[in-house]
Amino acid sequence: MFESVNPPRVSRRKQIVTAIGSTLVHALIVGLGLAVPLLYFAEPLPTPPNMLAFVVASPPPPPPPPPPAAAPQKVQPAKPKVTPKTDPVKVAMAAPLEAPATVAPERTLELLRDDFTGGVEGGVVGGIAGGIVGGLPMMPAPPPPPPPAPAPAPGKPIRVGGEIDPPTLLLRVSPDYPQIAINAKVEGVVILEATVGTDGAVRHVRVLRSSPLLDKAAIDAVKQWRYSPLQLNGRAEPFILTVTVSFNL
Repeated sequence: MFESVNPPRVSRRKQIVTAIGSTLVHALIVGLGLAVPLLYFAEPLPTPPNMLAFVVASPPPPPPPPPPAAAPQKVQPAKPKVTPKTDPVKVAMAAPLEAPATVAPERTLELLRDDFTGGVEGGVVGGIAGGIVGGLPMMPAPPPPPPPAPAPAPGKPIRVGGEIDPPTLLLRVSPDYPQIAINAKVEGVVILEATVGTDGAVRHVRVLRSSPLLDKAAIDAVKQWRYSPLQLNGRAEPFILTVTVSFNL
């Protein structure tokens, strides 16, 4: 009638695993309970400074330089009082301060005719139109015209040749063959240096290459020659040129 009921057997290994799991769960719950307050109330530790700064006070500024001495003021001499000159004609023609008792015609022209003498009736050539007979003696006389400019002095003779072409020979006189040279049967060449003036006439002759029997005849002939004037910058200039005179029998 009575039956025995036996509970099921639990293995020992399963009991050990269950106990370990329960211990771990309880330990986790306790750890969370302790760690959560620390997250809210823990303050961060101060960070130690990496370097130390030293503040050094700057030196006081130098005192300002003293102000420059005031320059001495120049005392200007007092200007002399200049008394204005009064013109008797203008004073006579000025309007009176008070009204005269009687009104008379102006005596401007009469004063000028009575005070000044001289002049030419009807004016002079070059005078001012509408002038006053007798003129104004207080006006200074016009300055004399300047003297004419002196004529430029002639410059030194210019040697022709090269870039300066010799002027044209207008008149050539042949030399007379000396009789003594003809008798001696002398022939030759005389070289002369002729100085010509601004009018083209030969002024001076100098012998460069001589032939004793022929020099005088060559000089006398060249002195009669005439050239066209040498024009430089619009001015006639004296010049020098070399002349060769040949004598042939």
